[in-house]
Amino acid sequence: MSVQSPNAAALNGITPFQQMVASCSGAILTSLLVTPLDVVKTRLQAQKTPFPKGKCFVYCNGLMDHICVCENGNSKAWYKAPGHFNGTVDAFVKIVRHEGIKALWSGLPPTLVMAVPATVIYFTCYDQLCAALRSRMGDFDQEAPLLAGAIARVGSATVISPLELIRTKLQSQKQSYRELTDCIRSAVQTEGWRSLWRGLGPTLFRDVPFSAMYWYNYEKGKSWLCRRYHTTEPTFAVTFMSGAVSGAIASIVTLPFDVVKTRRQVELGELQAKNLSHQVSSTFSMMSRIVAQDGFGGMFAGFLPRLIKVAPACAIMISTYEFSKAFFRKHNQDTLAAAQR
Repeated sequence: MSVQSPNAAALNGITPFQQMVASCSGAILTSLLVTPLDVVKTRLQAQKTPFPKGKCFVYCNGLMDHICVCENGNSKAWYKAPGHFNGTVDAFVKIVRHEGIKALWSGLPPTLVMAVPATVIYFTCYDQLCAALRSRMGDFDQEAPLLAGAIARVGSATVISPLELIRTKLQSQKQSYRELTDCIRSAVQTEGWRSLWRGLGPTLFRDVPFSAMYWYNYEKGKSWLCRRYHTTEPTFAVTFMSGAVSGAIASIVTLPFDVVKTRRQVELGELQAKNLSHQVSSTFSMMSRIVAQDGFGGMFAGFLPRLIKVAPACAIMISTYEFSKAFFRKHNQDTLAAAQR
């Protein structure tokens, strides 16, 4: 029988609700710390190539990628704010100086409505599935994180995908909720229920392998570091380092799928903004087009920005989540000990 990781039995000391609170706290902290990087990136991008009406760009809050559709004539939109920047650091300084520190979190609140629930579903499902699989897989229990991570990501992405489609429609077409309901009903009648999950395929192509590799490497790395530093419980530094390294590895391996997913997201968002038929390229035809236009290297475009964004986000999220779970576990143990006196 393989030796379980130091934290394998953690679920016995924490309730599912406490897991949800822990993942929620991690999600909020991650988005607060990572979002400014993407806001600055978007402002620099808009300065170099102004966004016309109907143009889409990808906005990342550290938890999820969201499609944002540029509004016609809206000069007050946060991504159109005036300013001339000479680089990333200069952009940070000038945005804070002229627009206030709150401007670094522009566009964040609407995306958290979906990103936080998606993260809560994902992390809670992973922990529950991993514990259940470990108890049933016997000598193969070390592979449980691989399977649990993949299944949890499929579940959370499937739940959130229709909501993200609705959010994009609301933003791009400025419809009332009644008009939106009629629009969705019409789409379902015309194209079937599958139309609500349009774009889910490329998301799963990237996120499922990422999640499986991330959790497998994270659990392995955490166990190895615990043995190396002779500790039975992972410290904040151990979980932070394990999360950063495993996130970096998974982001590099899945980068080609990220490039395809981003292009398909933008293509689909722009078609929705123009109210056109949603006949977007398939995943493999998009890959062929990228290779034909940019060579094989085009499949690895944005390597460094993705690595810089994903590794810290993974590290912050998992270390906060594990720290919060440890807090609740100790609280439960203290409460139980007090009740037994």
